[in-house]
Amino acid sequence: MDPYDVEGNNINVRFLEADSMHAKFIVQNFNLETANALRRVMLAEIPTMAIDIVEVLDNTTVLADEFIAHRLGLIPLDARGVEDLHYSRDCECESYCENCSVVLSLNAKCVSGDIMKVYARDLVVSAGTPNEHVGRPVRTDPDELGSCIVKLRKGQAINMRCIAKKGIAKEHAKWAPSAAIGFEYDPNNKLRHIDYWYENDPKAEWPINEENANIDGVAQEGEPFDFNAVPERFFYDVETVGGLEPDAIVMGGISVLQRKLAEIISVVSGGGDGDNTFDGAQSPQMNGGYGGQDNGYTTPFGNNSAWGGGANAGGTTPFGATPYGAPSY
Repeated sequence: MDPYDVEGNNINVRFLEADSMHAKFIVQNFNLETANALRRVMLAEIPTMAIDIVEVLDNTTVLADEFIAHRLGLIPLDARGVEDLHYSRDCECESYCENCSVVLSLNAKCVSGDIMKVYARDLVVSAGTPNEHVGRPVRTDPDELGSCIVKLRKGQAINMRCIAKKGIAKEHAKWAPSAAIGFEYDPNNKLRHIDYWYENDPKAEWPINEENANIDGVAQEGEPFDFNAVPERFFYDVETVGGLEPDAIVMGGISVLQRKLAEIISVVSGGGDGDNTFDGAQSPQMNGGYGGQDNGYTTPFGNNSAWGGGANAGGTTPFGATPYGAPSY
């Protein structure tokens, strides 16, 4: 493959592979701090849908209620159009409503002598959803069955009411939009990040991804080392769980990161009080979250910032309440 040459010094992106579940791309003329921040935001701060509350009406299977509820929470749900829903913490309802949640019902009974498998396709979405996509179980297998939830023998039944809510992976891993995000820079170790443990076999200490190494350009033998060099090219590999397409995860990550940086700039520069009036994804630490953070003056981990004051000396830990409040089980 030919070396990736780019004119000018502007940030640019080149896609190597892309489909509905997977995307590989390169970001050029970037810096390491921002590149890693984008990776972390894509992993943990893209809003998606997941089952958060399970009301058990009947369960005569061999699995405990809590076990099945946990499995239901990990079933990927379609997150397209999730912006049409409120976070439950921002909704005016007491528990859940059609403005902040999607209700799914699971009702199955085995009447034959054969083992009956209950799949994600058996989750039926109730009426009143904000759009035709959000909250539907993801089914990417050839038979479009989805994840297997439980197996039933003759006479066994399961009847549950599932409430799916909007959230981010910082609150719980079930809201993670991606299965994994690969991240690499300097695949040929031109910057010499480490001291080699194997004097005669440097590749054993710094494993090389041949594809990325060829794109980045293999270092020439005897090439002088640039002590001022910094990484400028970053290789991403985004694999979605199916709720969002890879390009939506990338664009969502950029959007969230822009808003977080704009909030910081606004507060630090004194140009605003950080009222969080913008629409879109927010992390729970921001205004309206469980932490009750006063933007610009307190951190989500306590009542004072690192620049002054101290935590309460009694009754609470030095970090105060968690930014997400009491966990919901």
